[in-house]
Amino acid sequence: MAKRTFSNLETFLIFLLVMMSAITVALLSLLFITSGTIENHKDLGGHFFSTTQSPPATQGSTATQRSTVTQHSTATQSSTATQTSPVTLTPESPLFQNFSGYHIGVGRADCTGQVADINLMGYGKSSQNAQGILTRLYSRAFIMAEPDGSNRTVFVSIDIGMVSQRLRLEVLNRLQSKYGSLYRRDNVILSGTHTHSGPAGYFQYTVFVIASEGFSNQTFQHMVTGILKSIDIAHTNMKPGKIFINKGNVDGVQINRSPYSYLQNPQSERARYSSNTDKEMIVLKMVDLNGDDLGLISWFAIHPVSMNNSNHLVNSDNVGYASYLLEQEKNKGYLPGQGPFVAAFASSNLGDVSPNILGPRCINTGESCDNANSTCPIGGPSMCIAKGPGQDMFDSTQIIGRAMYQRAKELYASASQEVTGPLASAHQWVDMTDVTVWLNSTHASKTCKPALGYSFAAGTIDGVGGLNFTQGKREGDPFWDTIRDQILGKPSEEIKECHKPKPILLHTGELSKPHPWHPDIVDVQIITLGSLAITAIPGEFTTMSGRRLREAVQAEFASHGMQNMTVVISGLCNVYTHYITTYEEYQAQRYEAASTIYGPHTLSAYIQLFRNLAKAIATDTVANLSRGPEPPFFKQLIVPLIPSIVDRAPKGRTFGDVLQPAKPEYRVVRLMSRPWNPLEGCFGGCHLVSPFASNYAVDQLLAMIILTIVLISAKVMRMGKYLFFVSNCVKLKF
Repeated sequence: MAKRTFSNLETFLIFLLVMMSAITVALLSLLFITSGTIENHKDLGGHFFSTTQSPPATQGSTATQRSTVTQHSTATQSSTATQTSPVTLTPESPLFQNFSGYHIGVGRADCTGQVADINLMGYGKSSQNAQGILTRLYSRAFIMAEPDGSNRTVFVSIDIGMVSQRLRLEVLNRLQSKYGSLYRRDNVILSGTHTHSGPAGYFQYTVFVIASEGFSNQTFQHMVTGILKSIDIAHTNMKPGKIFINKGNVDGVQINRSPYSYLQNPQSERARYSSNTDKEMIVLKMVDLNGDDLGLISWFAIHPVSMNNSNHLVNSDNVGYASYLLEQEKNKGYLPGQGPFVAAFASSNLGDVSPNILGPRCINTGESCDNANSTCPIGGPSMCIAKGPGQDMFDSTQIIGRAMYQRAKELYASASQEVTGPLASAHQWVDMTDVTVWLNSTHASKTCKPALGYSFAAGTIDGVGGLNFTQGKREGDPFWDTIRDQILGKPSEEIKECHKPKPILLHTGELSKPHPWHPDIVDVQIITLGSLAITAIPGEFTTMSGRRLREAVQAEFASHGMQNMTVVISGLCNVYTHYITTYEEYQAQRYEAASTIYGPHTLSAYIQLFRNLAKAIATDTVANLSRGPEPPFFKQLIVPLIPSIVDRAPKGRTFGDVLQPAKPEYRVVRLMSRPWNPLEGCFGGCHLVSPFASNYAVDQLLAMIILTIVLISAKVMRMGKYLFFVSNCVKLKF
């Protein structure tokens, strides 16, 4: 009998098996010896959620550490998005000690939701339904606590269009079920990045439900679970550290999309600023006591609309790409969405700010659009569209996102001003339809019941409306008024008078079927970290609105002894109420003004309310603030109006029918011996996935799957997530 010999590969595999067995025995022995000293953290959420901050993928560990991505189609949700029952145990807080700084926790979790059979939220275009995925969406949570653990604050930036009131209420309810009074309405801020390419369907007020084409409980639960998971991870990973702040301008990435409105502000006020947009980026740098990186929060005013309304792929747009670049750089060796470092690019006073820096042009003639109304001589407003700097929307997304990433990286590296001092938070629910606004010491006015003006239907230069409405409309139209009156009833004289000069298209504050069309009860909130104040804005402030609020809050703090406060405008927080313009911008009635739903004095009301919160924090009288009227939580909502695609066999056929009998024999060939092998009009490929890579677009996608490569051989592929696909195949010829 011939002697059995082993090849080099077989010898290597046997050696590897022996070594793995030895290591396993050693680890089990160590676990047995130390089992009495290891702290049990099941009550911190580890039993219910698998953390995304796993160690870097290695050849021997990828399959076990990240089994959720080893095989799934791009349209299927990862395990982070499954509905999980809320944990009822209250976890123990981390051990605290005396040191200079804060306890800091960062966490990130997937919150993507549906990627098909749902409308995309942002442009209000009914035909813009999701048809796949470009990048996953994430919730990024940051918890800051004082050294003794007495006070803490939570800031969460989420890759969604905006935070809905229903979403916030559900998250707060589940946080209370798990953590008791640790995380509350006053010390938790939820902020949307404002991507216009995320799934809709998570709202409860009728206007947004109609725009979403129904309520999707599936997407809603994915979002809630992802947000909670990111907070759980941040809570579990809290450690002593320091926070530094830095500021700097970002040039060449934004324009004001309503310059005509901006010019309505007083010239003396405009003269104080060098630009009609806020160019300043504020960066928080978080490190542990050893100086090792933990996370970054950046606030910058820019609309994430580099991906235009022709897009059908779920993605996080330019700010999400900036997060991706920075997290990939800091988390070497990790897949996207993994690694300990978390970078959030949060929204600010972006209401009139566009990333489409080439500006609006008449796409049919190349002429400039009319400035006041954004219309074209031929084709009207539908021809007036702004373009980004790239060859296409994918390219523009990368250019704008990379510029933000690069500036944030520089500011992070050079940050040296430490944030110190106590933490505080203040919150109120306010009926925004009935706020008395003091214009001066003797004259007062009031806010209005919600209403949308005619220019709301016109859209913007980033995404025009579909019915040829025009921006700057200060008069109604008998045709549309008649249709509205027949379907919804006439608006009252009271609401028409309150909103002047806005011509009312939809008197939403007077409509309540099947539920109220817009929120009456709105959150106002401030959290402070020493000399930093974060104002949680329930909508989209324009550039000048943000400047006025920032100055007013700073002045209020200063008048009570808190000098030199840095005030951050954090947009799209807690509940969505459309736009907030200045009183002067409101008179022009462009899109942003027509979407200022509580009337011409909305900004003045918010300034008054936020000054009151700042005063309460500065004078240590937060406990005396009234809670305010609690918002509703509606349970019976409109079901999704987009039908789900159901697989059906063609008429006369059943699944399993043989369409073409197999041949008796085949010649074996190596199909994947080289990439991009053309087979009679068909091409296949195997490529490392690169987010926002538009070159993967094909005319007809027949098959696609994502795999995580664990170990093929010592000399073949680098580890990571690969895309295998076959496209444009008529038939495979052997």
